[in-house]
Parts: sequence; C-alpha cells; structure tokens
Amino acid sequence: MKMLKGGMIGCGFFAHNHLHAWQEIDGVAITALCDRDEARLKEAGEKFGISRLYTDAAQMIAGESLDFVDIATTVKTHRPLVELAASAALPVICQKPFAENLIDGRAMVEACERAGVLLMVHENFRWQAPIRAVRAVLDDDRIGEVFWGRVSFRSAYDVFSGQPYLATSDRFIIEDLGIHILDIARFLFGDVGHLSAATRGVNPRIRGEDVATMLMVHENGVNSICDCSYATALGDELFPQTLLEIDGSRGTIRLSADYHLTIHSDGVTEKQTVAPILHHWASRPWHNIQESVYSIQKHWVGCLASRRVPETSGQDNLKTMALVAAAYQSAAGDLTPVDVKALV
Repeated sequence: MKMLKGGMIGCGFFAHNHLHAWQEIDGVAITALCDRDEARLKEAGEKFGISRLYTDAAQMIAGESLDFVDIATTVKTHRPLVELAASAALPVICQKPFAENLIDGRAMVEACERAGVLLMVHENFRWQAPIRAVRAVLDDDRIGEVFWGRVSFRSAYDVFSGQPYLATSDRFIIEDLGIHILDIARFLFGDVGHLSAATRGVNPRIRGEDVATMLMVHENGVNSICDCSYATALGDELFPQTLLEIDGSRGTIRLSADYHLTIHSDGVTEKQTVAPILHHWASRPWHNIQESVYSIQKHWVGCLASRRVPETSGQDNLKTMALVAAAYQSAAGDLTPVDVKALV
C-alpha cells in the first residue's frame, strides 16, 4: 500500500493529538501543516518534524500533492474548508462539531458527494475503548432485547483553561459535549424518533448552558436518557469518563467509574476492566479521548485504502447533529417533544 499523504489544517490545542496519532499509524504521514497563527504553526512544525508550512489553506492544497485533508479548526471554518478540499477532489476528515447548523452540514456532505470523495467526522466518543467494549457485549446478545439505557457524563473539570473560547459561546454543553453523548446513544440504541430536553446554566463565568438532560424514544422502542454536566463537583473527578447503564430482557450492563464493566446475564454476573491504552504521547486523564483519536484515524486510513464509507461519515453525523438541534429546540420550548426525523 502506498504511503498516504495528508495536510493538516489547524495546529491548536487538540490538533497535537491528531499529529501524535498520525505518527503511530502505518501507511500515512502528515506532510504539510496550515494555521493562520504563524507562531502556533511554527511550533507544531518543529515539534512534529514537518517543514511544509502554510498560513493559507488554499495555498497548501494547491501547492502540495495530498491524498486527504485533516481539518482541526473551530467550527465556524469547517464549511468553507470542507468545500475547499472537495473542490480539489480531496477526501476530508473533519473535527466535531461538524458544522454550525444542519444547513451547513448538508451542504458539506453534498459537496463531498458531488466530488466523489470520502468525508468522516473526527473525535466521536463512540470510538473510545470502553464504549466499543459495551457495543461488543450488545452485539453478542448477552442481555437480550434492550429496552432502557442511560449515557451520563458529569464533571467539574476546567475545560476552559485549554479551550477558552468554550466560555464565550451562547451554546455550550450540548453542542460541545452533548453531541458525543447523544452519538453514543445512537451508536448503542439506534436512531431516535422523539427527543425532549431541559438545560441549565450554573457557572456564572460562562455564557452558555453547562447542564443538560435529554430523554429520547428510539425508533426501535428503546427509552434512553442522556445527561451531561460541567458543573458537578464530585469527590472523585471522573473526567473524561462516560458512564453507562443498559437494561435488557435477560440482564444488564453497567459501565462505572474507572472503566469497570459489569455484565449481568441470565443470572450470572461478570466483571472486567475496559480501561483505555495509555499511548506514549498521551497523558491522564485525557488518555481515553487520545486513544480514540488513534482509533478514529486508523479507521480513516482503512477507509481510504478500501474506498469504504467511514462509520462516522458526514451523512451519519447529520443524524447526531439533528439530535443537538432537537435538544436546543425542546429546551427552548420547556421540554416540548421534537420529531427528530423531521430535522434530518
């Protein structure tokens, strides 16, 4: 297999995780970097040994021989950058949030479809090792027909020190974190029919909501609750762990603190640990997310090699974006149920 060459757009806080992971994956290399901040661009180039540096994405795409583009910028730039890459017939892997709204998201998907190039959304929590382990239990039919589930992320971790822009947005936790929790619910329980949501702002130093609770009825009849908070001070800070409760006709699954998985099936209880790998470049407590970056990008390389549609394609992510839109719509309407299919 030939070496795939990628161009990275965005060299900020999270992009370094992308770059570390790319260096671990066989058959791929980031050969060019782009960032409008020259100091940040130079720092990343020196750290990762990349000499082809650009402050303009169009110049990088025109001046380099690339096989794909990795977009790790803030959401406002995603649509023009995805459309730019598609116009050059370059496959795109794009950080979440995929788009500012469903209109932009659809336009990005359509641009890549017209160009005949693959489009994948990066950094979904569904790629974390503990979540994949739970999916494997469900696939093995260990607990029978699922009828109820809960996906929970509650923390008081200071995410604003590394990403200060998060404190300035009118929308915060559903758009930034809740999108992951909602995507996990789709991944485990299927697509959603109706959703109701309530939000709350607790931290006076941020503009958006930092607590959200969402109730969903999935198309297959499963009832699920997604709750997330960045205002919950716990004795043991669990960031960035997602906890799960799943009830089925023959048993239950519980993913609890510190990656402990309990499976109760047909009267027998099994306990195991499904902790993520600590890559040499990773650091606790981020290693759970950092390992998922590696898994996502390895999947992307496989998709490019085989021309298969990524699991978290742009088209698939529109369904998760619809849940985010439904949650804000419902919360604004005092828990009014929203027909999700009408939004996709």
